[in-house]
Amino acid sequence: MALDPETFDALIDTVRRFVGERLRPLEADVEAADAIPDAVVAEMKEMGLFGLSIAEDYGGLGLDMVEECRVAIEMGRTTPAFRSTFGTNVGIGSQGLVMAGTPEQKAEWLPRIASGEIVTSFALTEPDVGSDSGSVKTRAVRAKDENGADVYRLSGTKRYITNADKAQLFTVMARTGDEKGARGVSAFLVPKDLPGITIGEPEKKMGQKGAKVADVHFDDVPVPVANRLGAEGEGFKIAMRVLDRGRLHISAVCVGVAERLIADSVAYATGRQQFGKAIAEHQLIQGMIADMKTEALVARAMVLETAAKKDRGEDVVLESAAAKYFASEMVGRVADKAVQVYGGAGYIADYGIERLYRDVRLFRIYEGTSQIQQVIIARETMKRGG
Repeated sequence: MALDPETFDALIDTVRRFVGERLRPLEADVEAADAIPDAVVAEMKEMGLFGLSIAEDYGGLGLDMVEECRVAIEMGRTTPAFRSTFGTNVGIGSQGLVMAGTPEQKAEWLPRIASGEIVTSFALTEPDVGSDSGSVKTRAVRAKDENGADVYRLSGTKRYITNADKAQLFTVMARTGDEKGARGVSAFLVPKDLPGITIGEPEKKMGQKGAKVADVHFDDVPVPVANRLGAEGEGFKIAMRVLDRGRLHISAVCVGVAERLIADSVAYATGRQQFGKAIAEHQLIQGMIADMKTEALVARAMVLETAAKKDRGEDVVLESAAAKYFASEMVGRVADKAVQVYGGAGYIADYGIERLYRDVRLFRIYEGTSQIQQVIIARETMKRGG
């Protein structure tokens, strides 16, 4: 354990109460305003949520993967946009730096990321490049700046970038040199205040209101050579390692949302009367609840077992993909059954079930679509001989 059991239990209890007493009452307001209140963000910073996965040496909580997943499960029991507020700092926006950064890069950025002073973003997807991450077209060309210093001139557009509207630091994947495919991609730390960066208008989305995504345009941006992560050509490898961890985190969030939906469905079914008794007493309702609970238990077990393997240093490429595939598909099925349990009320905004139904649809797309997870699972299974 990264934290002693007593300290970690206290953290879980704090997060659980924060979700139940502070965040859930604000869900409708966040949906209506499409924004997270500043006061809530300040409380998240105070709790250390922006630095869950960053080492204590850099001001974070230094949680291991199991602990991070358990916190993510708790955060999944409310509108996903709340978790997304600090999610990029914990996962894809910081982990490239954690895994591949130099001591100087880590000292410069990680303490401010952990405190929430800096919000990070991960810029991989492009208008013509989604699942085929090795086909990145954004380019970084070695040159001199106006003072004669060595820089990379970065040009291209990134699309659907989470937290782009408020990020101060982007981890950007860009092509260096002439080599085609994944081996020609490098990773860069790109501060938002460099000249030539433009952030597009946030997209209108199906769900997850309060979590913004937008295009990021790079027009001949002078990125210092010292801001490259790892060697040239290692960017794709770094991105895949980051996504392996991110997929586990998202899987845990899916478990949390499913558990929330199940609890809400049970409460509603217990109180709703039809044919002279609570609908929870009807076997067809019980069948749906049984399916929901069973799938959620399976996903929880997969996530925590895989997280424990990762903490032991084992290869979990296959298991992370399988957990993400199953958990994200599972929560979609659970949300669908929750709407069915609620009946007409499930389709009405006042109950919040239709909102979560829309929110969870994204989990099957980002951090790698379900179809990409299938490709990874099949490839790794064949590598292992079954």
